[in-house]
Amino acid sequence: MSKLLRNLLLVSPAILGLAMSSSVVAQTATDNTQLLNQLNNYSREGNSNSVNQVTNVNQLRDVSPTDWAYEALRSLVDRYGCIAGYPNQTYRGNRALSRYEFAAGLNSCLNQIERLIASSEAVLREDIDTINRLTQEFEAELAALGGRIDSIESRTAFLEDHQFSTTTKLEGEVVFGIAQEFNYDNQVVFQDRVRLSFVSSFTGKDALYTRLDASNAGTFNGIDTGAFTYQTSDSDNDVGIGWLAYYFPIGDKIDVYLPAVFPLWVDFVPSVSPYLDSFTGATGSLSSFGESSPIYKIGLASGGGIGINVNPIDMVTVSAGFFGGDTFNPDDDTDGGLFNEEYSVLGQVTVNLLDDKLQLAATYVNGQFSPNTGDNNIFDLGVGTVNARQPLGEFRKVSVNAYGVAASYQFGTRLAINAFGMYADADAAEGRGSDSEIWSYGLALAFPDLLKEGSLGGVIIGAEPYEGEDDDLPIHVEGFYKYQLNDHISITPGVIWIQAPNGDNDEDDAFIGVVRTTFTF
Repeated sequence: MSKLLRNLLLVSPAILGLAMSSSVVAQTATDNTQLLNQLNNYSREGNSNSVNQVTNVNQLRDVSPTDWAYEALRSLVDRYGCIAGYPNQTYRGNRALSRYEFAAGLNSCLNQIERLIASSEAVLREDIDTINRLTQEFEAELAALGGRIDSIESRTAFLEDHQFSTTTKLEGEVVFGIAQEFNYDNQVVFQDRVRLSFVSSFTGKDALYTRLDASNAGTFNGIDTGAFTYQTSDSDNDVGIGWLAYYFPIGDKIDVYLPAVFPLWVDFVPSVSPYLDSFTGATGSLSSFGESSPIYKIGLASGGGIGINVNPIDMVTVSAGFFGGDTFNPDDDTDGGLFNEEYSVLGQVTVNLLDDKLQLAATYVNGQFSPNTGDNNIFDLGVGTVNARQPLGEFRKVSVNAYGVAASYQFGTRLAINAFGMYADADAAEGRGSDSEIWSYGLALAFPDLLKEGSLGGVIIGAEPYEGEDDDLPIHVEGFYKYQLNDHISITPGVIWIQAPNGDNDEDDAFIGVVRTTFTF
């Protein structure tokens, strides 16, 4: 058969539920532009419907069998079973069929008869004559379809020849933030952060993430708490490796996370904070504290480690991980090495109930932090007072045991409630010394699709990590509304108020305003 028929075979399965009416057949083809417009409109319809084979045109109830072309095609369909219809045996209600749609169905029969001839099966002579007559009647529509397929094939070949990689795709996030803190002599700032991730897959089930970061987004002067999610570092917009990690499964119930640079616990551990946690991205909460429980920000390393999720049953996830503090440094005097002085380990059990609407989690973290690796901070990413981050001062090695619980419940698709509580006990890792108790807790409301699909409203109230004896409560109150302008751009105005931002009620409260714009691709 002709090249045209072979080309038409590529698209005939996508043109579903063909029927016909006399008013459609009587239409006269005008030009190829109109026909291609019909194709564009038609191709967007019915994409979510499955199809079953229909072997009789009469099964398509909304078709009026009054034209010779209908009668001819009905005869072909009855004999060769070459038209597909929707499971409810209708074509989109009472919608009139275009000449183009009829031609697409005709093409299905052309292909069916071509296959029969190729397999040496008998085809009646009168059916071949009918096919010839119908082909002449719809020549313009068939030609337009063939031309479109040629164009698609040409563009596909070009993309295949010029694609970046068959295994790697590019993901990106760019953040612009205009913000000011009003009570601690901070000026209005315009900050940015850029992340470009190369995501590679070699088996279809694994993923290698290589992320490049650049930022000038430093935190505000004079306050310890209230850092934004995008204020994770100020590198003067120098480009560097921001994350390097590999995910892969073992069987059906085990997933492995293998990070080499700057891992996060929430990279693999369920954080039980739907909608608000964007994993230090800029599409959820404004603040780092508002993302999820601060227990997930204990012991984040600059080096590597390993994480494992096990699903013994569908409703339960058991997570375990180890992060080394300075894994790439071989110097023993500065506590380098994979299994030397600085480390953190995490274990968590997460339970999903009520069709995943209710999530419960219990978490344990043990860590040791040394000033020899740069600092002995317990918490990273801008959460907690100085006394909480360095409870025994900046020059002592600290051992920590932390315990946390978290829960979330989603009320339909418009409201989610998240809550967490955390307690940590910090002791001197070497010799005798004082210990310290650290607390944090919070409650958050998330309103997905508020006013517009993809948008998000959020209210967060809680106490950032504080030292129980020396700190006053650093109460954190946050409100924001992310307006999803389109699939790739969101604009998020919001405010943060913090009582005793440095753990001292004698100091001023902090009041922060921000407008965050996030570009994703």
